[in-house]
Amino acid sequence: MNANLGAGSIIIGAILVFSFGIWPESLTFLLVVMGVDYISGVAASLREGKGLSSTAGFWGLGKKGLMLLVVLVAHRVDVLLHVDMAMGAAIYFYIGNELLSVIENYGRLGLPLPDKLRNAVKLLRDRGGDRPPDDDPPSGDRPPS
Repeated sequence: MNANLGAGSIIIGAILVFSFGIWPESLTFLLVVMGVDYISGVAASLREGKGLSSTAGFWGLGKKGLMLLVVLVAHRVDVLLHVDMAMGAAIYFYIGNELLSVIENYGRLGLPLPDKLRNAVKLLRDRGGDRPPDDDPPSGDRPPS
C-alpha cells in the first residue's frame, strides 16, 4: 500500500512539475483565491435566496479548471520560447480577476472590504495586463488634422 502511495505521489508530482514548472507562490495564491471565490459565491447565492445549483457549481468549477489550463499553456509557451513571462502574466491576470469576483461576492453578502485590499486587487489586475482600452487611438492611427 505504501509503495503504491509513494509511486502515485511521484507520478502526480512529475505531472505538476511538467505542467507548471517550479511551483511559484503566485500559483498557490491563485488556487487559494479560486477557493475563496467559489465559497463566497456559494454563500452569496444562498444569502440572496437563489439556493444551490449543481449546474452553476459545475460551470463555476469548469471555468476555474480552464483558467488553470491557460496557466499550463502559458508555462509551456515560456518553455518553448525560453522566457519567463507568459505564465506569470496569466497567473496575475487570473488572481486579479478572481479577487474582483470575491469583492463582488462580498458586496452581495453585505460584507465590508478595506480600501487597501481594493487597491491591491487593482494593482494585481494591472500587472496581468487587463487594462481597459484607451478612448484615443494610437498616435499612428489618428487621422490628420
